[in-house]
Amino acid sequence: MSEKDTISIQLVREALLQSCAPDIDKDEVLIKVGIDPQLLGNCGARVPATAYARLWRLLARRGDDEFFGMDPRKLKSGSFAFLCRSAMLQPNVAAGLAGGLAFLSLILEHLPAQLVRQQSLAEIVLLEDDKEPRRAFTYFTYWMIVHGVACWLAGRRIPILAIELRCSKPDFCDDYQVMFSENLRFDRPRTRMIFSADCLDLPIKRSPEELKRFLAHAPANILVKYRDPQSLANRIKYDLRHLPAEHWPETEALAQRLCMSASTLRRRLAEEGQTYQGLKDSVRKELAIVWLAEPAISFSEIATRLGFADTSSFYKAFRKWSGSNPGHYRSLILNDVE
Repeated sequence: MSEKDTISIQLVREALLQSCAPDIDKDEVLIKVGIDPQLLGNCGARVPATAYARLWRLLARRGDDEFFGMDPRKLKSGSFAFLCRSAMLQPNVAAGLAGGLAFLSLILEHLPAQLVRQQSLAEIVLLEDDKEPRRAFTYFTYWMIVHGVACWLAGRRIPILAIELRCSKPDFCDDYQVMFSENLRFDRPRTRMIFSADCLDLPIKRSPEELKRFLAHAPANILVKYRDPQSLANRIKYDLRHLPAEHWPETEALAQRLCMSASTLRRRLAEEGQTYQGLKDSVRKELAIVWLAEPAISFSEIATRLGFADTSSFYKAFRKWSGSNPGHYRSLILNDVE
């Protein structure tokens, strides 16, 4: 089993905590879906994504709730299928996503949501009351459903620029950052997901046969594959994050530092589906969206920190990465700051 096909045991614990009554034999539940109960005592353990999917389906059937009992109203079995079936009948992703959110808002009492489009950016906002925020697992399970369906409707993965949550940061965040975005912000005034709006105009072209296949493999097919933190690409990205951009090595120097030839470096990155330039762009984007959330940091300073010759070059690059200009993104991300 490769690391990329796994889910942290922490998410298994969360699912059991939310769904199982105290008198339920959790070991029996885990054994039934092919998970060793002893793994619950190992914080670093990982289980196959397919096993986590089987657990999700089993708990949903037993409780007649596809949302792990995290809302006073059940998301009854068949709701996910109905959501997909109705959304795919819409002309484009915007209409399909808006309809899906309306359905979930009707069914779930505590998580009404709406899709908001602001020029080149879009956001899905949870219109919660002023009561205590939900647990992180609740929010992320909701985002998993919504984002997974949106990607299926679009026929491609929709990159998430940022997710803000009203709750405090949980002890465990690794898988959430892989599933959604490195840019997770907690203790915010409201909960929302921000992404480029270009996908909203994509036409929906899904057939009944494609729906059948999608549902047959759900929810395993909406669990983003885990990235091995020890992979070469992630090791390089870690080093880049901790170096000023002007000190980022060229390919030859990086290869020498890693005790390999440049051709070996390129080959090993290619095996992971990466390039060195792509890794540098990815780190620049991650850092840019974090610094744009800090109003005291000017655009010119961000451009300098990222190694751009001038602010104009940074603007062009950010538009390429996100579909939005930095000013618009900063305005959107800061408009809830009190």
